[in-house]
Amino acid sequence: MSADTPRRIIVLRHARADWPNQVDDHDRPLADRGRVQATEAGRWLADSGVNPDHVLCSTALRTRETWKLVAHELPKRPRKTVYEDRVYEAQPGKLIEVIQETPEEHADLLLVGHNPGVLGLTQVLAGDEGDAEALNRMRLNGFPPAAVAVLSLDGPWKQVEPGVARLDSYFMPQD
Repeated sequence: MSADTPRRIIVLRHARADWPNQVDDHDRPLADRGRVQATEAGRWLADSGVNPDHVLCSTALRTRETWKLVAHELPKRPRKTVYEDRVYEAQPGKLIEVIQETPEEHADLLLVGHNPGVLGLTQVLAGDEGDAEALNRMRLNGFPPAAVAVLSLDGPWKQVEPGVARLDSYFMPQD
């Protein structure tokens, strides 16, 4: 794969999580509604023809559960899934550092993470570039649970930086 190969970053916020007593934030599971939301997000990705070949997923229980339900809806599994501690509660700068480490043979990367980092990442990478309707919907709604942003860019992963992408599409499940 060449350095100027078109690439996509699919940003997915974990689905709605539960708040059980005596459970550390990192170990919060999905709520019943979150399971439905994650499945909706997976169906939307499949229907949109988005099938990542590499996944970076936070190690938090709610992100791992979200990814498992999303993956079940995809037509084929990605070549690699990496559960990455650095994605948990990460800010956009840290997420960009992690993305820059993606092996060049991958064209479509799915990042499963948390707010406010995933919203900030999407805003920092795309700015005002992209589909006007998708940009407007994201501005109005932010990044609710199980929201998905699909960004496109050219160039190698190691050169991902603010402003290099465009927002192609944005999805949020019905609540």
